[in-house]
Amino acid sequence: MSYIYVIIETKFMTYAKTELFQADQQEIAKIAKVLSHPARIAIIQLLARKQVCISGDISDELPLSRTTVSQHLNELKESGIIQGEVSGLNVCYCLDLKVVEHIKNLFGTFFEDTKNQAVGGCC
Repeated sequence: MSYIYVIIETKFMTYAKTELFQADQQEIAKIAKVLSHPARIAIIQLLARKQVCISGDISDELPLSRTTVSQHLNELKESGIIQGEVSGLNVCYCLDLKVVEHIKNLFGTFFEDTKNQAVGGCC
């Protein structure tokens, strides 16, 4: 890649401008992005039911390959929603209940505020 190409590419790139929004709005958007795939929702529900799970067990429960499940587990782990602990050749995953509670409160407040502002709205 030439130096000129880098300058032109940088000049015409679009930016999300997320830093212009409030911190809670940015956090809700990041969490919503992590939760935007049904496989990750299924993994969260599975971990909630079983309370502890081995990564191989998770791929047995979903219609996805182990590699794909692993990618989704990494997304959830990076977001902090789940924790993983190496146990021999496997990784044992579980929900981080503090993070789940924080997300519940964050979205609860968001939807409650939205509902309160919508009362008497035009629709």
